[in-house]
Amino acid sequence: MSEQEKKNELCCGAKPKGFRYIRELSTLLSFLFLIAGFLTHSFIHLDLFERGGNGHTIPFSSKILYVLAVISGVWMIVPKAYCSVKKIRPDINLLMVIAILGAIGIQEWFEAASVAFLFSLALCLEMWSVGRARRAISSLLDLAPPRAHVMNPFNGQVEEKQVDEIEIGTRLLIKPGEKVPLDGVVASGISSINQSPITGESIPCPKEEGDEVFAGTLNEEGALEITVTKRFNNTTLARIIRLVEEAKEKRSKNEQWVERFAKVYTPLMLFFSILVMIIPPLLLGFPWFDWIYQGLVLLVIACPCALVISTPVSIVSALTSAARTGVLIKGGIYLETIGKIKVLALDKTGTLTYGHPEVQTIVPLNQHTELELLVRAAALEQNSDHPLAKAIMKMAHAKNIEIPSMKNFTIIKGKGAEATLFGKQYWMGSHRLMHEEGQETEEVHAKAVALEDAGHSMIAIGTDDHVCGLISVADEPRREIAKTILALKELGIEKIVMLTGDNVQTAKAIAEHAGIEEYMANLLPEDKVNAVENLKQEVGAVAMIGDGVNDAPALACATLGIAMGGMGADVAMEAADIALMSDDLSRVPWLIKHSRWTLRVIKQNIGFSLFVKGIFFVLALLELATLWMAIAADTGATLIVIANALRLLKRKNTGQTP
Repeated sequence: MSEQEKKNELCCGAKPKGFRYIRELSTLLSFLFLIAGFLTHSFIHLDLFERGGNGHTIPFSSKILYVLAVISGVWMIVPKAYCSVKKIRPDINLLMVIAILGAIGIQEWFEAASVAFLFSLALCLEMWSVGRARRAISSLLDLAPPRAHVMNPFNGQVEEKQVDEIEIGTRLLIKPGEKVPLDGVVASGISSINQSPITGESIPCPKEEGDEVFAGTLNEEGALEITVTKRFNNTTLARIIRLVEEAKEKRSKNEQWVERFAKVYTPLMLFFSILVMIIPPLLLGFPWFDWIYQGLVLLVIACPCALVISTPVSIVSALTSAARTGVLIKGGIYLETIGKIKVLALDKTGTLTYGHPEVQTIVPLNQHTELELLVRAAALEQNSDHPLAKAIMKMAHAKNIEIPSMKNFTIIKGKGAEATLFGKQYWMGSHRLMHEEGQETEEVHAKAVALEDAGHSMIAIGTDDHVCGLISVADEPRREIAKTILALKELGIEKIVMLTGDNVQTAKAIAEHAGIEEYMANLLPEDKVNAVENLKQEVGAVAMIGDGVNDAPALACATLGIAMGGMGADVAMEAADIALMSDDLSRVPWLIKHSRWTLRVIKQNIGFSLFVKGIFFVLALLELATLWMAIAADTGATLIVIANALRLLKRKNTGQTP
């Protein structure tokens, strides 16, 4: 970070340690001082707005309490307002400070304290709606074990070492059930690796000599010996961490609509009020006091209490409504952004699909039945923790099948298993095993290829003399996905792209089912980042939806990241700006409509506020407006626009356009 950037952070109120509860504490103190001042005033005067010859008869003790309420309320705002003045970039914080100072200038202490508290509360609620604080990206390192089994090249003995001490070329032993500590290539052994944290594939991949393995993935079956190809700080997992951090740093900060409006509105109103104060006395000889008073009236009218307060209240109401329907939005700016997105990139596994394999098709052959196939498959898989085995056992339990016992059970590493059932030897495994058993006829081959082309994992069951049948297992598409994709297109999403680490056949099958025209397969995390970056260069703003560790960098570098929050990885939640807590993609079309409706409400509030101010500008120039009238009008407008903003709390996921 440059020195200038550090100065800017300091100027704008960079968050020190312990910042987490400062805003909550200052808001609470502002409320307590406001109530104390109100009660003190009530105790001394029955009429809070009693007027005397010299204005409001507010007790000195109440004034002190109101001042303390103001100080507490603006404690976190003033540094940012000062920063905006230094940069000559008026923002929402400067507008708020001007509003409070204007109220103090006309001795409206209660209003000044109320406005300070309400604005502080609105910002506090928006922060609170974000939910849990983002955990450090470095927690990703927990995916990979800190120590590894190193094989001595001279005597073959195995010893444990810290992964940061292991050099490229070292041979490691990865036992069944252990995580891979470093990226490498299989030197010996056959197994299957669950690499969903890296590639997002829902089904473990078979690995044999020469295949690549990644740190943080899980070895499920046989023992493997791997040769390390990357040091601990350069593994695919480490690159994921760096990609997330770099994407967060590169993402430009957007501005809410009201902040852009404030850049023009605030200096214009200040300039106009000064002109009203000095032009009539200087050029026309009118009394200075009268026109300074009218200029102050204009300044109070211009103080955008309704404008400033209604926008955070609208955002908080919209965030709360979204949370009630299962959508966690980490700030108002993201709520605004989603309504403007025209291009959407989606992960496959866990996003377009449920993220776990299910039995899709049972193809009995050679006079066998579906029930016979399922009984034999369940018997052979009953002691396995493999995801494919779990899918078969789930269906067997659902059909209340009585699973027979087996004898002479043997695992065929990386291919399948065999055992004796009903006095006969059966084998079960991959297409490769079926081919090696010599039972693959042209008909069986055609049926197996058809299942694999549909994106399914094919399991064959057979005996020494024939193939009994085929069972296909696949990660099932979400039921509502085609309807959701169609709804997104109807809302004006111009381009939808699926990004997946899975193979081309599976990607094609899911894309066709969902109605997605464009897809990219066999992508590693950095490939997804490159794809998102290319889309941003091509079309501008891009939203990315994903659920896994492998999606985190792409979620972070996208204009807007949306995570599947129910079953998604924690790091994906941290990298994303929005989380779908129910893992329901139908929330996305609703969210887009919700965003657009929220922006309409905000613009309605701003328009109404400006209309009221316009009327009082005319009255002030005609010397018909008083400070009291200006305060009353601004307070009334504030209450009206807040009531309008609170309508957003009733917004539900009905699937209807507002």
